[in-house]
Amino acid sequence: MKILMLNYEFPPLGGGAGNATFYILKELAQHKHLQIDLVTSSIDKYKEEQFSDNIKIYFLDIGKTGNLHYQTNKDLIIYAIKSYFFGKSLLKENTYHLCHTFFGIPCGFVAMNLNIPYIVSLRGSDVPFYNQRFYWLDELFFKRLSKKIWGNSLRVIANSNGLKELALKSLPSQKIGVICNGIDTNQFKPNFTKSDTLRILCISRLIARKGLEYLIKAIAELKQYNIKLIIVGQGDQGKKLKKLVFALGISSKVEFKDYIARHFIGEIYNNSDIFVLPSLNEGMSNAVLEAMASGLPIVLTDTGGTAELLNANGFIVPKKDPQAIAQTLQKFLEDRQLVFQMGKRSREIVEGMGWQNIAEAYYRLYNEVGK
Repeated sequence: MKILMLNYEFPPLGGGAGNATFYILKELAQHKHLQIDLVTSSIDKYKEEQFSDNIKIYFLDIGKTGNLHYQTNKDLIIYAIKSYFFGKSLLKENTYHLCHTFFGIPCGFVAMNLNIPYIVSLRGSDVPFYNQRFYWLDELFFKRLSKKIWGNSLRVIANSNGLKELALKSLPSQKIGVICNGIDTNQFKPNFTKSDTLRILCISRLIARKGLEYLIKAIAELKQYNIKLIIVGQGDQGKKLKKLVFALGISSKVEFKDYIARHFIGEIYNNSDIFVLPSLNEGMSNAVLEAMASGLPIVLTDTGGTAELLNANGFIVPKKDPQAIAQTLQKFLEDRQLVFQMGKRSREIVEGMGWQNIAEAYYRLYNEVGK
């Protein structure tokens, strides 16, 4: 079976969807009768890479500039145009049984116009009303376009039940399956190191939707305690958040790390006690899964798929509520044994969420619809 895969993100470009694609391909490489061509974006020039004997990656030059983990509308439009014409050239040389698209827009739109049977993996930002910043664009345009893309697909798959429910608000009649994100439980392992300082970690894009200002304000309420917040990530809110830290007088309590190489990220988790993600909206965060695999309790807002990961391994807090975050963190300050107990439970939950299981679910789907 020959599969064309479209995703404008792939490491080092992008975030969760790019990482998910990498790990899924890594597992699908074991199925030698599968032949997969991935068309993605380059961080500089066009190139081709043989990922494995049966998987080839084409990196299209989209003129990428700025933050590698954030794609502008211009980036998406250029990728859509270039991947369409590049896809047409591939179709002249290959017969694909199926196209697997990550993100309905733009990748599902490209596949639909290539007139090739396709499935859509919804990731979050491609679902109407996921980001309130684009409410009117979603209402006037993207909701209608998404209905057409989903309706013409062979199958639509969300990465969490929460994202599925959001998608169904736009198209209640659409059948949507769920295949969650996975985690490399060999790469991320618990360490359970002890420290006198309660070490809070947040790995996230520094964008408004992630709600990081509320976490920073929560730390300000706890500045009399021996506590430290580490924020790892890049984004257009970086300068604003650093100014907020300075204005609140907590520069000694908050540390920003703009970029951590992938092979060092496990060390960051292992040198932390608690993971907090105060998002205003979320699909299913890879960072939360990595934190859980690393044996960290999690504190999350009740949004999207992340809240589905809570089961005696952390706490839910309201959105945009620094005081609620502070009160929750204080529970860990008052009972440090809670850090170990909930961290151990986090690891137990993700044991069955290895990428092998996720890739196998997609492999079964390929065989079901790609005949």
